[in-house]
Amino acid sequence: MTLKADYIGRFAPSPSGPLHFGSLVAALASYLDARSRGGQWLLRMEDLDPARESPEAADDIRATLDRFSLYWDGSVLYQSERLDAYANVLQSLRDRDLVYACDCSRTQINEIGGVYDNRCRYRSETTQPNALRVKVADEIIRFEDTIQGPQQQELLRECGDFVLLRKDGLFAYQLAVVVDDAFQNITDIVRGYDLLDSTPRQIYLQRLLGFPPPHYAHIPVAVNELGQKLSKQHFAAPINPESPGKQILAALRFLGMQPPADLGNAPPGTLLPWAIEHWDIQAVPKLANIPLEQFS
Repeated sequence: MTLKADYIGRFAPSPSGPLHFGSLVAALASYLDARSRGGQWLLRMEDLDPARESPEAADDIRATLDRFSLYWDGSVLYQSERLDAYANVLQSLRDRDLVYACDCSRTQINEIGGVYDNRCRYRSETTQPNALRVKVADEIIRFEDTIQGPQQQELLRECGDFVLLRKDGLFAYQLAVVVDDAFQNITDIVRGYDLLDSTPRQIYLQRLLGFPPPHYAHIPVAVNELGQKLSKQHFAAPINPESPGKQILAALRFLGMQPPADLGNAPPGTLLPWAIEHWDIQAVPKLANIPLEQFS
């Protein structure tokens, strides 16, 4: 297959632990969308929080993707090696007076309803540890999600000025993801529904920085019996590298696909070509989440 430069997708896990079923679904969905359209599929490690991540976890993720025949194009991008790029972009926003210091705590923000009221926007910087927030315009961000349909968010009212640099000196996800998507020329993003709410913030930053916005598609999130997203925090079990075919079958069904019975015991090398040929992103359930127990 000849790869097309006009479609570039990516899978961007945080290496805080081994991949679980929810991670596999996200990787598979983005992989299939890229490959079915003759596009490139990149791998990015979002390793910006050293206290939560380890090189061993990143190595394990790469090995697991290999085991499941989910092969990426090019070299892996590590966000921990991109700090200068984030600093330069942040400085460009400061030079335009679009960023300000804030020493408000999470508790203070929760006390006012969880949406930041921009109270630090017009005061002088303090000697306390500060986060850096971007000034949000009073406008509605609208976009069309390929799976979930039309979306909109009034940033000032529903979000408020949001953090680009944390109090502890770590770059925030919203800044890093926007800078890296532009750097890698990402055209299409397929990811979990839990990140749908972040998308308007990212589009807003893209506009400020003059970056072209990618197309977005948000798949349902796999949840446990308590309705919690599968994660290390909620003790999600790692996917079993000894049975990749069985788990890919479950992930395909989660995504609305119906593999034929004769592929029931097929390895990934047989399943994935079938899935690429039959991938239909509109068949993905238009839901926020799906219980994992339906696919166990």
